[in-house]
Amino acid sequence: MSEKTCDVVGCDEVAVKTVSRKKAEKIFDLKGDKSTKVHLCKKHYKEFKKKTKKERGLERLAWK
Repeated sequence: MSEKTCDVVGCDEVAVKTVSRKKAEKIFDLKGDKSTKVHLCKKHYKEFKKKTKKERGLERLAWK
């Protein structure tokens, strides 16, 4: 089984997390097909978390 690589254009690092394509497309230029999930390396996942912090907080409030 080969390791997945980051789906951000220009990045070839090993992927550590999988996130929704819709959310990731708002932040990054992505390569590959139009699957529903994308793989992100540690660096891009950290950036994803920082840039979606407010949105994720609002989603959590909606669950309460």
